[in-house]
Amino acid sequence: QVQLVESGGGLVQAGGSLRLSCAASGRTFNVKTISWFRQVPGKEHEFVAAIRWNGDTTHYTVSVKGRFTISRDSAKSTLYLQMNSLKTEDTAVYYCAAALSLYSQPDRDYQYDYWGQGTQVTVSS
Repeated sequence: QVQLVESGGGLVQAGGSLRLSCAASGRTFNVKTISWFRQVPGKEHEFVAAIRWNGDTTHYTVSVKGRFTISRDSAKSTLYLQMNSLKTEDTAVYYCAAALSLYSQPDRDYQYDYWGQGTQVTVSS
């Protein structure tokens, strides 16, 4: 089992920045890919960004490229999402998710085995 706990969400004005964190614990040595998804009410999970747990390969959805940066601190077993130039359309609950497999395109929620409880990000105009 892998446990994921997100933090760092909040209310920010458009154009501002936030940094989300996801603390991983448990059998993290099995994790291959770790990612951020987001969800708004009534919609499915939307992929945001992914990174290999033991490498530097990253993936981003088009709408956040150049604004968001995913990173992880392996020593601390922590995943980060630095979000800059935030827009109102970035408002969502942000989830950390861990997969036990590697994927060439790790952008589908069914690829992930463990999920955190989510943290709310609200961007005001």
